[in-house]
Amino acid sequence: MRRLPQTPGRVVSALLALVLASAVALLASAQPAAAHGTLAMSTPADGATVREPLTAVQLSFTEKVAANAYFTITAPGGARVDNGWTYGEPKPLDKPVREYFLVDGKFEPREYTTGFPAVVTVANLPVAGQYSVSYLSVASDGDAVRGTMTFRYTGKATAAPSGWSPPTNQPDPSLVAAIEQHSTSGQASAAPAVSAAPPAESSAPATAAASPASNDEGSLAWTGWVVAAVAAVAGLIGWRRRAPATRPSGRGRASKASAGRRNSPPRAGSKPVGGKTGTTAGNRRTGTPASGGRQRSAAVPAGRRSGTLVTARNPVTTESTPPDQEATSTQALATPEDESQPTPADPLLRQDAAGAPGSRLSNTHLALLVGGLTLALLAGFGLARIGAGTEGPTRDARQPAGAPDTSGQAISAADGHQHTPGTGPHSHPGDGGTGETLAAGTTVSAGGYTLQPLERSQPSGVRADYRFRIVGTDRQAATRFAVVHDKPLHMIVVGRDLSGYQHLHPTMAADGTWSVPLTLARPGGYRIYADFSVTKADGAQLPLVLGVDHSVAGTYAPTALPPAQPQATAGPFEVSMTGTPTVAVTAPVQFQVNRAGTAESARLERYLGAYGHLVVVREGDLGYVHVHPEPELVDGTVKFWLTVPSSGRYRAFFDFQVGGKVHTAEYTINLP
Repeated sequence: MRRLPQTPGRVVSALLALVLASAVALLASAQPAAAHGTLAMSTPADGATVREPLTAVQLSFTEKVAANAYFTITAPGGARVDNGWTYGEPKPLDKPVREYFLVDGKFEPREYTTGFPAVVTVANLPVAGQYSVSYLSVASDGDAVRGTMTFRYTGKATAAPSGWSPPTNQPDPSLVAAIEQHSTSGQASAAPAVSAAPPAESSAPATAAASPASNDEGSLAWTGWVVAAVAAVAGLIGWRRRAPATRPSGRGRASKASAGRRNSPPRAGSKPVGGKTGTTAGNRRTGTPASGGRQRSAAVPAGRRSGTLVTARNPVTTESTPPDQEATSTQALATPEDESQPTPADPLLRQDAAGAPGSRLSNTHLALLVGGLTLALLAGFGLARIGAGTEGPTRDARQPAGAPDTSGQAISAADGHQHTPGTGPHSHPGDGGTGETLAAGTTVSAGGYTLQPLERSQPSGVRADYRFRIVGTDRQAATRFAVVHDKPLHMIVVGRDLSGYQHLHPTMAADGTWSVPLTLARPGGYRIYADFSVTKADGAQLPLVLGVDHSVAGTYAPTALPPAQPQATAGPFEVSMTGTPTVAVTAPVQFQVNRAGTAESARLERYLGAYGHLVVVREGDLGYVHVHPEPELVDGTVKFWLTVPSSGRYRAFFDFQVGGKVHTAEYTINLP
């Protein structure tokens, strides 16, 4: 019985198309986590001026905040004036708010038209000045909803309710734990950065149209798809090259090995050359000999032969076919079944009835090919997802598109930086970990770069050059750094007991070696932080904070951490710190600098492009946070927006400059 002719190329192509299409459909449905619940608008509007007393601040989010959400309102003097909060009735937003979600490697917008208010009661307005509102919640996708807004009050002071006292509570521990668990699980929001309109100078709420940020994540995601496509094409090319030089007879197609040749039907009783199945000199993989010859078929079971089987393990020899015998039709090449041949002893010569007779690929090869192409597609998709996830947004991922500009909002940077809008609000890729890492500098490597010190110790009290390099994955020293806050690299030195703080600025040699004179008066262990933005080959800037240990020989006598006090002395100045640092909450912290023993404010000068710099180091792991202030003085103070990473004890170092000289005020922060 004659088996119907088949076209193996079409069968393989159809199968590959089916598998690849199925993989694409499956992977396309695996969308990344979407961010929800961002602040859409507020009453009063962010940055507005309020002239009449108010009793509440209303914050409208794109979804209902958690029941244990945390809100604070801070007066200009640093005291809290909030008195609890309640849910408000949902209402239409003044303008639709647009948020962006990463879908299939692209950011796609979604618009929200309904706001879900949280109404925060104002106990009193003690003085005129800038008031700050902070919030912390968890979205339905588990991501943190964190931020601030401000308004300026110019009216008369109002009295607090009888028996009321400023609250001192911290966020619900279960709220903080839920946010930390989500951020460390690698499920951080994929919402991109967005820009927002400037704040309105009125008490009416306002929102602005959204505009998407740079889509670097999307471009990297497309790189992943290109990798998959290239792998798939390479696989197909490799498959075609591995095809045998001749096609089996009985398939109705002429051989591609030599034009003008065909495989003639086997003759009854034909035997392999040499009396056994073998491979002559030439192509041993396909069985094509170096010299011409008509192909002879190995014996196959009766009733199962429809053509000659050619495999890598059981090749057959061929004999030349005269050109005048070239087939003119597929029918002329059909081979009738020959039942006169004996059953071969080697089962490998038997043709699998389930496979296509004479197919170029065995079932095993076909399975490997399909599996390889599918894995290539999966790898490409994985690169796309990783690329989209590792390139961080340029603003806080929780900042909603279309919301008022968050003047004064701290951007919780993953590499320990926290900036304000005046200094260009942005966040950084961080230590290379997942989720929101608010403290950095605990690792020597991050983002493909390593801090490589050339000296790891020095004598106490001796001035010595400290040298180091920033080495990339190519093991070469990086030499291209961006100037940030007037310097290409900031080096911070702190003892393990949180004493001995220094803020230095090394210089770099042509070979990428940094050096700076360093004097350490006391023996013991120190942590050295390199705070910089390296310029990569593609021109992009990657801000990083790397930390490494350094030691001074001698008897180590750690200094006890001083108690928490709101005042500190720095040279001839007294510096008061106001505000309430809060775990996981972006809270205002202000510094007032006066000349010692007087109420006279010091004439502050800009230092490294700002009126001050704040470095906060956590006791234990020496986690590092570097905060920059508002671009201008706020009510005569240097105002920062600080997000304390966790409970524990911290040492805060406030740098400021007066008369061309830099001073440092130090404080202990104790958060139970």
